[in-house]
Amino acid sequence: MAPEQMAEGPDGGAVPPPRPLDAIDEDILQILQADGRASIRSVAERVHVSRANAYARINRLVEDGVIRGFGARVNHERAGQSTSAYITLKIVQNSWRTVREQLRQLPGASHIALVGGDFDVLLLVHTPDNRALRELVLTRLQAIPEVTSTRTLLVFEEEDLDLEG
Repeated sequence: MAPEQMAEGPDGGAVPPPRPLDAIDEDILQILQADGRASIRSVAERVHVSRANAYARINRLVEDGVIRGFGARVNHERAGQSTSAYITLKIVQNSWRTVREQLRQLPGASHIALVGGDFDVLLLVHTPDNRALRELVLTRLQAIPEVTSTRTLLVFEEEDLDLEG
């Protein structure tokens, strides 16, 4: 494949373009998003294909990077992380990769996005309390040389959107 057709992955390596998904692949994704523990047999029955076909499709989705992993949806409050905040960051131009690596190391960081608009990065964090959030922002984030400013948006209430409603 020509280098100009390769996308860049999160680790900076080249990733081939994704293969198109058909209706069965999309149904499999919906099932696994709602229940990552669904058995191959159950998935196969629900999308009306053989177990071998469902297994092959799921493996392809994993290999192609469409499915990045399987995990639990956590209630952060019940897990002792009762303070959540979105933190916006302005960063030095062309420093995204460096900043991203440092943000990945932060305790409680659960989502990092490079965005366009009035700020450069949107970071979602979960901490045990406001004191831990304050420490994270004032000590850890503002110590990153490429971060020029931050703004913290405290989350009062949150809800994950389930696919099955």
